[in-house]
Amino acid sequence: GAAAGAGAGAGARRGRGAGVGAPFRRGPRVCAAGGDDICMTSETTELMDKCIASLVENLGTLRTGRANPAMLDRIIVDYYGAPTPLQSLAGVTCPDAQTVMVQPFDVGAVKDIEKAIIDSDTGFTPNNDGKVLRINVPALTAERRKEMAKKCGKMGEEGKIAMRNVRRDCMAMVKEFEESEDVTRAMEAEVEKVAKDFSKKVDDLVKEKEKEITSL
Repeated sequence: GAAAGAGAGAGARRGRGAGVGAPFRRGPRVCAAGGDDICMTSETTELMDKCIASLVENLGTLRTGRANPAMLDRIIVDYYGAPTPLQSLAGVTCPDAQTVMVQPFDVGAVKDIEKAIIDSDTGFTPNNDGKVLRINVPALTAERRKEMAKKCGKMGEEGKIAMRNVRRDCMAMVKEFEESEDVTRAMEAEVEKVAKDFSKKVDDLVKEKEKEITSL
């Protein structure tokens, strides 16, 4: 999920050095102060952007009652014994608003792909003509819309948890610099501002998706 992706991003940065702040030993600076070294605003933004990208990807998998190739983004196929993302095995398109079409690059994989879709939590049962899989996307019932809206909110919360992890890691980086109190405070303020801005982005993305789900 989003939390795991963000943690991995921050962890990868820390992994390049001995401590939390190790990747930034060039020396910190406060953006407003000028200079050529690290700016906590850009560092925090880079990690927060990864959280947003993960959230957007997750929200794209939610059903809205309208066909969308992203509905199958999480499908993993057992292909000759190896777990393989569907996108690596087939082209996924939407010929109309109610149909998702899956065209395997290897016709021999059609049954494995069909099984993966049926076994997934999408609720889809594809029509298999031996070469291509077609999925009818029915309009959502009121109950199903509520369910999807709830999932949407949960994904948003996961995105915020990921961001809180990024904020925590960035604050730890600031402390590792062991700068003066004023510089430390200024860098912490940079991190807080970015965290607040990105939290609002999560709220906006979730509201937009919830509207898309409930207004159809």
